[in-house]
Amino acid sequence: MRQAGLLDRRTGHYAWRITITVGLLLGGWAAFLLLGNSWWQLAVAVYLAVMFTQLGFLGHDAGHRQISGSRRVSYVLGILLGNLGIGLSYGWWVSKHNRHHANPNTEDLDPDIMMKALAMTARQAKASGGLAQIVFRCQAYLFFPMLLGEAASLHVASIRALAGRGGRRRPAEIILLGLHIAGYLTVVFAVLSPLKAIIFILLQQGLFGFYMGASFAPNHKGMPILQAEDELDFLRRQVLTSRNVRGGWLTDLALGGLNYQIEHHLFPSMPRPSLRRSQALISEFCREQGLPYTQTSLVGSYSQALGYLKDVGRQATMAGDGPTCATADRTHRDEATPI
Repeated sequence: MRQAGLLDRRTGHYAWRITITVGLLLGGWAAFLLLGNSWWQLAVAVYLAVMFTQLGFLGHDAGHRQISGSRRVSYVLGILLGNLGIGLSYGWWVSKHNRHHANPNTEDLDPDIMMKALAMTARQAKASGGLAQIVFRCQAYLFFPMLLGEAASLHVASIRALAGRGGRRRPAEIILLGLHIAGYLTVVFAVLSPLKAIIFILLQQGLFGFYMGASFAPNHKGMPILQAEDELDFLRRQVLTSRNVRGGWLTDLALGGLNYQIEHHLFPSMPRPSLRRSQALISEFCREQGLPYTQTSLVGSYSQALGYLKDVGRQATMAGDGPTCATADRTHRDEATPI
């Protein structure tokens, strides 16, 4: 990867990408101000939901130091894009996301599968009762509707983390997050009537959460669940639990490079524009090591994820186990698609 130059920083690429994305975001807010108290603002809400997510993708890249190798520069970019730009705590998210990368799809260790709203493992499903049991049994059907509340959930988690977490950099995050929340609510309620303002916020934040959640969902859901005691090396831990999504430049843009999940998990600091170029090398290396390189369409990834959620949900009242690493090689060799 180093010899091919794929780990080199792409400063120029990110400079124009950030400039264009921020410019488009500001253009959306300018349109909001020009339209005034109009129902056409619902179209602006949809547009801003897309731009918020695109800004979130850049915050993700900053968190992995894909934009700059400097911790300080990455942090400044992160809090400007995350806390100020979209109202999410960059520091809280980086800590959570790093734990995911260290232990992807690992029960009790990966925060992305340790959630109350969904049962991601047989043990979680079997331990449920009451309302949770009903929700888990219907979770495959509720998954996409639940994503409409993802942004609100992340905002609340960010506020809680900043309210209870120490550290010398916390004041900057608190100030910028406060500025985002105050500025967002002030502008929306100053321009729109109360009814339109509430509908605008519900639509914009709902679609923001939906888009962001739907972009992350294809990556690991439905892939093998590991146990903390599983003795797997870094290569197998990352490859067996990750799934790529096929597509061209539009898929790359829409998913923020997350469609190259195998490459990203093996080389988290690799700049987004280098991920596609690294595919041939990584897929060939996986074949040499006898590892499945799982890749499917976007629709296929959702189908596999929802199928898995449905199977786990049934176990809220039934005995059984989800896929494990013991069956990973056989199961995903069948699903793997060559480049």
